[in-house]
Amino acid sequence: MKIGILGRKVGMTQIFDETRAVVPVTVVAAGPCVVLQKKSPSTDGYHAVQVGLVEKVGRRAITKPQAGHLKKAGAGSVRAIRELRGEFPDLVPGNTITVDLFKDIQVVEVIGTSKGKGFQGVVRRHHFRGGRATHGSMFHRAPGSIGASSDPSRVFKGTKMGGQMGSGRVTVKNLRLVQVDAERGLLLIRGAVPGPRGGLLTIHGIR
Repeated sequence: MKIGILGRKVGMTQIFDETRAVVPVTVVAAGPCVVLQKKSPSTDGYHAVQVGLVEKVGRRAITKPQAGHLKKAGAGSVRAIRELRGEFPDLVPGNTITVDLFKDIQVVEVIGTSKGKGFQGVVRRHHFRGGRATHGSMFHRAPGSIGASSDPSRVFKGTKMGGQMGSGRVTVKNLRLVQVDAERGLLLIRGAVPGPRGGLLTIHGIR
């Protein structure tokens, strides 16, 4: 059965495994989450559940339509709302999702928004080699030619050029879930996950 939860990235640290080897892990403060809505093909065209991360929110941060939506599901203070695609037969609006569901999970999938790097050139954004740095060369970090002249008389879509880097949706699959701390609501995931400290993450697992 597929399960999912929302959380915030706390940061990275390291722990020791059974063989006393150092394991780098990312600490995620996951949940509690409340189920706000359940979607089905008959009403919405697809299977999904809408969940909200329970966090303290100011009264003015929630609009009247949002307040009515939360009240209908019996939810209180919710800051972030996301959809988890798939069938979740055991979940109904009003249910609470905690890290306890991940106790038997070994591999997870993490979705987040990568750190924004601003406008970057082709060397940093696409790892271009660049030109020579000696003998009076004036071609160091430039992209070079981006197309032909009269034919096709245009630049093809998808040509690698400078532009906005980062700040996009990133999915990392097959990450090992090292430890579940149910008392503090923490998930320890081996390796790095996308986003800055405090960034919103969606964690999927299959039981």
